[in-house]
Amino acid sequence: MKKGSTLFLKVVIIFIAIGALIWLLWFPQTEGRAAHLDLLGIYTDPFIIYGYIASIPFFVGLYQAFKLLHLIDANKAFSQGAVNTLKNMKLASLILIGFIALAEFYIRFFAHGDDPAGPTALGIIAVFAVAIIATAAAVFQKLLQNVVDIKSENDLTV
Repeated sequence: MKKGSTLFLKVVIIFIAIGALIWLLWFPQTEGRAAHLDLLGIYTDPFIIYGYIASIPFFVGLYQAFKLLHLIDANKAFSQGAVNTLKNMKLASLILIGFIALAEFYIRFFAHGDDPAGPTALGIIAVFAVAIIATAAAVFQKLLQNVVDIKSENDLTV
């Protein structure tokens, strides 16, 4: 793989991280629950704090993707480090699914407000998107682990 391709993907990951960070800081000020709160009250809302905590696995997954691209640049794509990076990406995705599912459960059954159908639909879409990423990471992890095992067997026979 050429370095230009991985450089492009690294730049995309950085833009995604910056966009997500800007959204995390800007969205609470425009959200309906915060309409009558001051700036300190907005960012101390328990649901907003939960959103910030739930975003940690997202940023960990982005960092792991960036790290995997660095390993590819260093010609270490078929190494145990790459397998571990994919494992960490899968784990971060599964944790993010858990956070989304827990938030959806709270919205669906305990939040007394408007119709929860919109946030529930968004949560289901997000869970499916993250599940696709987790599945792809798991498949690539298993495939790469098999390649690393074969490579280590061949290194021992030489």
